[in-house]
Amino acid sequence: MPMKKKESRNYLDYVPVRNPEIEYETGDDGIVILYVEWKGFYHRIAQRFFHRPRVSDITMDAYGSFVWGGIDGKKDVHALSQELDSRFPGMEKSLSRLIKFLEIMHDNHLIFWKGEKQK
Repeated sequence: MPMKKKESRNYLDYVPVRNPEIEYETGDDGIVILYVEWKGFYHRIAQRFFHRPRVSDITMDAYGSFVWGGIDGKKDVHALSQELDSRFPGMEKSLSRLIKFLEIMHDNHLIFWKGEKQK
């Protein structure tokens, strides 16, 4: 029986796109705050009974704010990593940190990959 091929991802070619439903603002200091609205049945229950807010604000650090600002739906991960390296020289493991950050944003539906079907 043939072995299944392990799917390998080349994140360098992926193009991140901001989720248009996510509102955000950028402060005078360049720090980005994302506003995530909690929708759906279970979120409504949590809001009603556990006093969870309907909208959460997520304050990014300098790196996250820089990356969020660089996501334009045209640049791939490789281009973003080069911009990150030039803006923050000396950052350790910048590419792996960038990929992990983008994966987390993707898993939380803050971004999607260009060409992928939105859920």
